[in-house]
Amino acid sequence: MAEKQDIVEEVFSAEAERSPGRHAARPESAAARQKPAREKGPSLSSVDKLLIDETGEEAYNYTGDEASERDYRPIRQSHEYRSGCLGGIMYFAFILCLGVVLACLAWMAASDMLALNKTPFTTTLTLPSSIFTSETVDTFDEAGVKTGTKRVTHADMDYVAEMLKDAGLIENKWLFKLFAQFSHADTKLKPGEYELHSTYDYRALVQNMRPGSGAAVTVSVTFPEGYSLRQTFLLLEDKGVANYDDLMSAAASYKFNYDFLDDLDSEQANRLEGFLFPDTYEFYVGMQPSSAINKFLENFHYRMTAELLQRMEERGQNIHDVITIASMIEKEAANDNERATIASVIYNRLRTGMPLGIDATTLYLYPDHEGAPTASMLEEDTPYNTRLYTGLTPTPICNPGLTSIRAALYPENTNFYYYALDSETGLHKFFTNAYEFNNFVATQNY
Repeated sequence: MAEKQDIVEEVFSAEAERSPGRHAARPESAAARQKPAREKGPSLSSVDKLLIDETGEEAYNYTGDEASERDYRPIRQSHEYRSGCLGGIMYFAFILCLGVVLACLAWMAASDMLALNKTPFTTTLTLPSSIFTSETVDTFDEAGVKTGTKRVTHADMDYVAEMLKDAGLIENKWLFKLFAQFSHADTKLKPGEYELHSTYDYRALVQNMRPGSGAAVTVSVTFPEGYSLRQTFLLLEDKGVANYDDLMSAAASYKFNYDFLDDLDSEQANRLEGFLFPDTYEFYVGMQPSSAINKFLENFHYRMTAELLQRMEERGQNIHDVITIASMIEKEAANDNERATIASVIYNRLRTGMPLGIDATTLYLYPDHEGAPTASMLEEDTPYNTRLYTGLTPTPICNPGLTSIRAALYPENTNFYYYALDSETGLHKFFTNAYEFNNFVATQNY
């Protein structure tokens, strides 16, 4: 600062020398009188002039003309200052816009997830069995000890999300799949047909896409007595309950937990023949094939009361033989009054080792054939041909009703070994010997 002050004084002195009388002599300060002489700094001529700002700081070094011009030029803000302000404004604007965009995205995601502001409508969707896969996983208790295994079914969530998106129930597939991943929705969904509302949020959609929910579509199906397993499954497919091939596969391989199936070693679908109890059932449309089959088996289980099981034990019979005989009665009887009498004929023949000679057993292998069996059918070498083989068939030939099952357990005590249909009355006539039987058949036009 001292040097700058000296420069000011020198400028003042130089101006005084060039213009005597223009400036009054500047009194010497006490500090100046006491200062020793020092080298004089560079003089400021008209060519080079050092401008000094109001604070005494050196500002700019200009030529004389420039200095004169600068003496009267207003002070301006620096370029760095202006750039800094503009950058701050732009940064603030960017952050503001980013916040607005994120807020909009968050609102859109929340609206979709919570089904806000959606136009009300209802649509029906089907989850086919083909999008589900199963695996066996271990189960553990609270201490981490393995307790067994269980089957877990997983749905294809890509398919489900696409289906929901196409139906207009969701807008963001990726968000729904993210929700499904955290909520394990793939293990909660089940095959079926469901009525879903646009007002359902993600959680409600998952909750309603399984049997037992209020959205599951059901269908009532009646199965007549005497329907075979094949006819039963075809009707289930026709009503949209399950695919025929899937039903056959489940019947052959699925492990159903019923004692009456324990002795059936066959891995074919007809191992369940006779046990699909004929009745009227309520099914979910598109339900799991094994679950649909289980409805029949569960009904059969409860229909076989303690009284019937006790009667079977008293007669020394097993349930497979009883149901096989009942299935033959079901196919042969013209009315309920004949059932116990036909049962007596079957038991009489079994007791004496005679072939049963029941044509309905032969026709079991020809489900699409109508009318009496042909000569070639009756000559075919098969265990279902009871004209060639004695004893019972390998499986029942249909699913009998309770009346036929009771007839098999409570047959009449007769000496009949033959019966034939009376074309005029539509009822059967029974005979004790072949002679009377053949004479009657000769009078009929079958």
